[in-house]
Amino acid sequence: MRIRLEDIAAQAKVSTATVSRVLNGKPGVSLQARQAVLESLDLLGYERPERLRTRSAGLVGLIVPELSNPVFPALAQAIETALADRGFTPLLCTQTAGGTTEDQYVDVLLEHSVDGIVFVSGLHADTTASRDRYYRLRSRGMPIVLVNGHEPSIDAPSVSNDDVASMDLAFRHLVSLGHRRIGLAIGPDRFVPTQRKLAGFVEAFERHLGSPEGSEHVVTTLFTVEGGRAAARELIASGHTAIICGSDLMALGAVTAAGDLGKRVPEDVSIVGFDDSPLIAYTAPPLTTVRQPVTDMGTAAAQALVSEIRGGRATRSELLFRPELIVRGSTGTAPQET
Repeated sequence: MRIRLEDIAAQAKVSTATVSRVLNGKPGVSLQARQAVLESLDLLGYERPERLRTRSAGLVGLIVPELSNPVFPALAQAIETALADRGFTPLLCTQTAGGTTEDQYVDVLLEHSVDGIVFVSGLHADTTASRDRYYRLRSRGMPIVLVNGHEPSIDAPSVSNDDVASMDLAFRHLVSLGHRRIGLAIGPDRFVPTQRKLAGFVEAFERHLGSPEGSEHVVTTLFTVEGGRAAARELIASGHTAIICGSDLMALGAVTAAGDLGKRVPEDVSIVGFDDSPLIAYTAPPLTTVRQPVTDMGTAAAQALVSEIRGGRATRSELLFRPELIVRGSTGTAPQET
């Protein structure tokens, strides 16, 4: 079908000269006008000229550890949206137990000639894992961004939630409700965010209760419902009236543990989650939690990567984002001692 410049110009609300410049790849056209012309071609059923059948600005890899924890899909969506807004096409790679590894995904992404890679809570966050894979990527000039797991030795921008501040927010809230026996249910301590939460909890314990013995009130298990249930059973059995959990999934397990032991939430035990995952406001009771600023973190990660791809140099100082305490029904006044 022959393209009529007048039809395209009328649909796009631009001049025929602008349409001609776009179709012939000439400069001097704003991004907005160019996009309007391309959309008009599609709406009117014209086939785009070969030179205009280009993909977006580039492909970008996005590797997340798994999707069972709702915070990871939320972070992935925030990063994908921010990348798409900047003209990039994200390729989402999700890991499962026994499935494709992070290194295997990197190989696949390199085969697809991605322009950069965002790692969310990957091996960079595991203090027992080798950093060599990231050094190799940087040595070949591949732009990368690390989310939730700062590693100073890796030459890359880093975006994280402020885990120390998260613990202080939760702890201060519980103390204001009269709690003094406060415990922490947390996942494996080889991960950077875990170590920071542990440090933040111990600091908050001393700051708000005047005791340096916060580490004695910590139970380490897994970042799962089952892990939270096991940790909470131990903490409740040892007399804790409030529990801060390392994830919302752990908090759901803690609520279950309270019921197992004949305790009510929040009348007998107050529970605080972490992440503010979707649907967590609709649990019974609705969960008090510390919200990660997922959208802001995703936008910052995308901005940093795009800057690197386009030849800039984003800051190597870690960008820490302050969380927010969301108070709901799972926390209440400390029970009276009998």
